[in-house]
Amino acid sequence: MILINRFSHVQKVENAFTSAKVRWFSAITNGASGTRQSGRLRVLVDMDGVLADFEGGFLKKFRAKFPNDPYISLEDRRGFWVSTQYGHLRSDLCEKAISIWESQNFFMELDPLPGAVEAVQQMSRFQNTDVFICTSPIKMYKHCPYEKYAWVDKHLGSEFLEQIILTRDKTVVSADLLIDDRPDITGAESHPTWEHILFSACHNKHQQLNHPIRRLHSWSDNWRALLDSKQQ
Repeated sequence: MILINRFSHVQKVENAFTSAKVRWFSAITNGASGTRQSGRLRVLVDMDGVLADFEGGFLKKFRAKFPNDPYISLEDRRGFWVSTQYGHLRSDLCEKAISIWESQNFFMELDPLPGAVEAVQQMSRFQNTDVFICTSPIKMYKHCPYEKYAWVDKHLGSEFLEQIILTRDKTVVSADLLIDDRPDITGAESHPTWEHILFSACHNKHQQLNHPIRRLHSWSDNWRALLDSKQQ
C-alpha cells in the first residue's frame, strides 16, 4: 500500500511537470502577442521567502549541520544571497551554506510563512483573478523542482499543482503583479508586464525603496488593497 501511494504521488507530480511546460510557454507567448485574456487579473506569487520560510529553514539546518561554525542571525541578515553574506563572514562558509539548500528534503520541509497559505487560497477565489506560484529552482536540480511541487501539494492542495510556473527568468512571464522578496529582478525583458511588489524579509527590510516600488510587509498586511489597485 505504501509503494502504491508513493507511485501515485510521484505520478501526480510528474503530470504536473508536463502541464507546467505548456503553461510556461503559454505565459510567455500570450504576454508577447498581447492575447492574454482581458479583464482578468494575473498575480504571480514567489515561493521561497514569500510562501515558504527559506531563511528560517536554512538557519535551523545550518546550525544543526555545522554546530561549531559561526552563523548569521535573522536579525543580521543583509542582502538577497545568503551564501554571499556567509562567504564574507568566512570564506569556507559560502559552500557550506549552499550545501544546505542543495540537500535532499530542504525545500520540502520548509514551514509556510504565517498567513501565506490562507492568503493565497483566498486570493485564488477572488473574482476574475488568476494566481500562479512563480518560483526559480536552483541550478542543482536533483531535488529542488520535485520538492517545490511536493510542498505546494502538501500545503496548498493538488489543485495548485496546475498553478506552478518554474522559471529562472520571471521577467518573461506575463502578469499584472509579482509578489517577491528579491529586490532586484532582472532578465531578458527590461520592462516586464508585471508590477513588482517587494515582500518584506529579514534580508530586505532595511532597504529603502525607490518610487514607485511598493512593499507588502507580511501576509497580515493589506494585500487585498494591492489587488484592488490593479483592477481599478
